[in-house]
Amino acid sequence: MRNFLLGALIAAFIALGISYFITQSKTQKTEIQSSDLILDQIKNVGKLVVTEGHFSEVITYKDAKKYYLDILKAEKKAIVVVNASVMVSYDLNMIEHTIDTSNKTVTITNIPEAEININPDIKYHDLEEDFFNQFNPEDHNLIRKEVIRQLNKKIEASTLKANAENRLISELQKIYILTNSLGWKLVYKGSSITDSKQLLP
Repeated sequence: MRNFLLGALIAAFIALGISYFITQSKTQKTEIQSSDLILDQIKNVGKLVVTEGHFSEVITYKDAKKYYLDILKAEKKAIVVVNASVMVSYDLNMIEHTIDTSNKTVTITNIPEAEININPDIKYHDLEEDFFNQFNPEDHNLIRKEVIRQLNKKIEASTLKANAENRLISELQKIYILTNSLGWKLVYKGSSITDSKQLLP
């Protein structure tokens, strides 16, 4: 009778041990599958998000030089018409992250800043110049700098950057939704993410 009880006890321990190892194996397999799904989602998000806009600007450029004790003045001026295409882009291949399977945590360590590319088409109208004060490459450089400065002001006042951020959020939201649905935690800038808007760089 004693041998039977001892055998039954050993058999119960073996069964419990096998059950524990099977459960652990299933848990580890689920965690590996979950981390693979998250990695795939991050790879899918990793692309160039581009938002485009078009802006126009009219600038009057003037320059005057004085000669002979400021008696004579040589002027030049031009009306500059600018049509520019602007691209605000996020290269999401630059997202940096770490995955901690034991704590079911995805930490995003870097989200790229927006890149703004301005391509202006500059045309000159009503160009006037004096023999002693003619247009030169330096004038064109100054005009181009002023054009870019004015366009940057227009871009800041427009909704272009906000629209680009909204597109960025919609892409990053895919990571947030997946981690949340799998019971994982998403961390960015040292904080747990509870809203995808917290992922803005």
